[in-house]
Amino acid sequence: LTTVRVQDPRVQNEGSWNSYVDYKIFLHTNSKAFTAKTSCVRRRYREFVWLRRQLQKNAGLVPVPELPGKSTFFVGSTDEFIEKRRQGLQQFLEKVVQNVVLLSDSRLHLFLQSQLSVPQIEACVQGQGSQTVTGAILHYAMSNCGWVQ
Repeated sequence: LTTVRVQDPRVQNEGSWNSYVDYKIFLHTNSKAFTAKTSCVRRRYREFVWLRRQLQKNAGLVPVPELPGKSTFFVGSTDEFIEKRRQGLQQFLEKVVQNVVLLSDSRLHLFLQSQLSVPQIEACVQGQGSQTVTGAILHYAMSNCGWVQ
């Protein structure tokens, strides 16, 4: 059983030209595939785009779920757009964590269970970071930022 929730969208740097929305990703699982059984991280859309690209690269012929579109010309309120995107990101992650092949990708685990940046995730996966994948997840869990007991 794995429950993943994308919630609490927050606009960062509101009113500036480089504003963006990030989302809280809450994961609760009893799956042996995951290092930590509960975690909570914040990610933005472009990090989801990176993750999907990496999963696609490593999954071979296994289809990777689609992300919600990146529409800059959305008709309707910003709140509506953010909510539709949140729902789409949640559906994406729900499908990803149900796929055994995608679940074996360590980038996915670092994305969901650490607050490492994309370059730090890449370095960690390639063995160039200061920690192993499991070490990075456990370090985040122990820091109590990840909500893990």
